[in-house]
Amino acid sequence: MSATTPETPTKPQLLELLAAIGTAQWRDFAAAATRHGLTPTQAKLLAQLDGPLPMRALATLLVCDASNVTGIVDRLEIRGLVRREPDPADRRVKNVVVTDEGRETVRRLREEMQTTHGALDTLSPAESGTLYALLERLRPGMEKTG
Repeated sequence: MSATTPETPTKPQLLELLAAIGTAQWRDFAAAATRHGLTPTQAKLLAQLDGPLPMRALATLLVCDASNVTGIVDRLEIRGLVRREPDPADRRVKNVVVTDEGRETVRRLREEMQTTHGALDTLSPAESGTLYALLERLRPGMEKTG
């Protein structure tokens, strides 16, 4: 810790640091998305698709109106990065599913995030393990939807 930072940082100090890191990581991700002809929001939607999700769930994840998701999905579908499938439990609901090409695109985006990779490269293997464990502990509370 620096001379100006107390031994135990305050919550506002931690929040400021998390926000700065999150902003820098997002900027790096958005730049990689742009190089692949995607908007940052299109890339974020692709990265959020671990399994089939209905449009409303995507709107919640993206923190936007469901009507905006339709246009985003339309453009990704035209490029073959996602597809719509009827929900097996309710055929009126359409789920969005990432294609193999979409998964590969997200992999390449993350691989090309040189600023983020460079920052992570400054950590030792032990520090990387500690950071991972701490972030895993924070994740469940941070992903709660209100």
